[in-house]
Amino acid sequence: MVQLKNRIYLASRSPRRRELLRQIGIDFELLLLRDTPLRQMDVEEIPMPDETASDYACRIAKAKATSGWLQLVHRRVPLLPVLAADTVVSLKGQIFGKPQSPAHAEEMLSALSGQTHEVLTAIAMIEGDKVRVHLSTSEVRFRNISNREIRNYIATNESSDKAGSYAIQGVAAVFISSFSGSYSGVMGLPLFETARLLEEFGMEMFH
Repeated sequence: MVQLKNRIYLASRSPRRRELLRQIGIDFELLLLRDTPLRQMDVEEIPMPDETASDYACRIAKAKATSGWLQLVHRRVPLLPVLAADTVVSLKGQIFGKPQSPAHAEEMLSALSGQTHEVLTAIAMIEGDKVRVHLSTSEVRFRNISNREIRNYIATNESSDKAGSYAIQGVAAVFISSFSGSYSGVMGLPLFETARLLEEFGMEMFH
């Protein structure tokens, strides 16, 4: 079993990111950011005017990690490094985040049909004044998808809470005609970059 000599906090609600961390034996505790209707969100995930997809993903990942660290300080709990991530889909410069509704998901999937798009996942880690950010970029091409296929896919509910309205590890794999990059990055946590980030914070993956 791979073990780290230190624990970290994961500032994410994504079950995929938890699975990927467990896959490489990382010892972590969840640090959930506020996003309930009755409480203001810690990080507003809204692109700035003319902001590129890569800059946006890096900014949001860093903001999530920083917000998580501030929560630790405020709660007066043990201070451990905080890891956060953000995944976006980019098509011809347009940023696709998570769908706001089934209609929004249908709109995004229709746009991605027959096109090559980028999936960018930024990861950030913070401990005190030390902040580091890494970015993974992958290219995914969809075959032509019929309107009926899109509606049937959305009915599976797999598209909800996914950047670009699809999950590469799920049913949507049948839409993908070609792929280049990091599979774990498209899932939401690029393991190559994550390992590098942990090493930058003095953690040992193998010992």
